[in-house]
Amino acid sequence: MRTVAPVIIELRPLTRADAAAHCAGEDEQTVRWLTGGYGTVEGAAAHFDLLAANAVARRGKRGFGVCLDGRLAGYVDFDPDNDDGLGPDDVNLSYAVHPWTRRRGVACAAVRLLCEHLRAHQIGTRAAIRVAPDNAASVGVAVRSGFHHVQDFRSATDRLADGTPATLSLYLLDLV
Repeated sequence: MRTVAPVIIELRPLTRADAAAHCAGEDEQTVRWLTGGYGTVEGAAAHFDLLAANAVARRGKRGFGVCLDGRLAGYVDFDPDNDDGLGPDDVNLSYAVHPWTRRRGVACAAVRLLCEHLRAHQIGTRAAIRVAPDNAASVGVAVRSGFHHVQDFRSATDRLADGTPATLSLYLLDLV
């Protein structure tokens, strides 16, 4: 039997200086399941500025870089304003990790730390992960992070490539 040491990561606010490393970490899986297209350094920097402004204002989507061994390894964010398929006080989480970190527990560690942040700052009562049912990796992250499948639903905001509404699976974790 083999034991695996827990992965040690850090979440920190993303800055404009992270934009190039963030974009370099995007791959086909990130585009397929999360972004829908490759980003630009300029676009990522502008998005990180928005996240920072939201953090200062304590509203809207806020995000963090996932760091492993001193290197940007991915991204997590939370959005208390996203209500697609969610109930009152549910907080939507999104995440992506760079290819070199996959299958090492980095995404689960990042989701757990983000949930600790939500608890510490009393943001929402439940964390929510909305995921395409056939995205086995993200479903696994949700389950291994303690989330429970609640329902599948037709999204009012997410679309498939042909424009039809996406069906998403909803996973929830109590924060209180």
